[in-house]
Amino acid sequence: MLLELNNIYKWVNSGGNRIFLLKDLNITVNEGEFISIMGPSGSGKTTLLNVIGMLDDFNEGVYNFMDESVHHLKDKNRSKLYKEYIGFVFQAYHLIDELTVYENIETPLLYRNYGRSERKALVSDMLDRFNIVGKKDLFPAQLSGGQQQLVGIARALVTNPKLILADEPTGNLNSKQGKEIMELFKELNEEGVTIIQVTHSEQNATYGSRIIELLDGRNVNKKIK
Repeated sequence: MLLELNNIYKWVNSGGNRIFLLKDLNITVNEGEFISIMGPSGSGKTTLLNVIGMLDDFNEGVYNFMDESVHHLKDKNRSKLYKEYIGFVFQAYHLIDELTVYENIETPLLYRNYGRSERKALVSDMLDRFNIVGKKDLFPAQLSGGQQQLVGIARALVTNPKLILADEPTGNLNSKQGKEIMELFKELNEEGVTIIQVTHSEQNATYGSRIIELLDGRNVNKKIK
C-alpha cells in the first residue's frame, strides 16, 4: 500500500458556519495504481489532491504515506517526504517564467542537493524522453501550451517520484495534445509509477484502473474496470 486516508475532514469557517471541503473521506491507494478522481465543480477534487500531495493540511483524520503518519509530521519532514516521493503536474503548468526549459526541469533537483553532473544527466534524459532537446534554452512564453505541459511533466518526473499527482493535466490542451499526455501517463504507469489524476473528462478517466467519484467532499462511488 502506498497511501491511506482515513476519516479525513477539511473545513473552512464562514460567518460562524463550518463549510466542509472534505467530509469523512476514506481512500486507499496501492503502488502501481492509476486512479481518476471525478465529480462536479466544488466537490473537493483539487482539495483532495492537495491533501494527498501534502500541499494542504486537513482538520481531522489519519493520513499514512509509505508507513509515515503524515498528520504527525513536522512541516519540514512533510516537505522532505513530498519532495522525495511526489511529482505534481498542474493544469496551469506553474513553470517559472524567468527560467529556461532546462532550468525549470532542473529546479526540483536543486532542492535535493544533486551534484552538477548528476543534474545534467537527469535533465538530459528528460529532454530526450520528451523530445524537447531543441527547446532547452527557450523560456515558457516561447512555448505552446502542449510544450509547456510537457516541460511541467518532465519537471515532475525528473526526481523519479513514486507518485504523480495531476490536476486536470489536459485542461488547457487541444484534443491531440491531450491524448499524447494521457498516453504518456499510461506508459509511465506501466513502468510502475502510481498516478492520481483529477479530471472532468470521461475519456481521460478511462485511462485509469479505478475512478473515485466525489460529491460535496465525500467519496460517493467507485467504479473499477
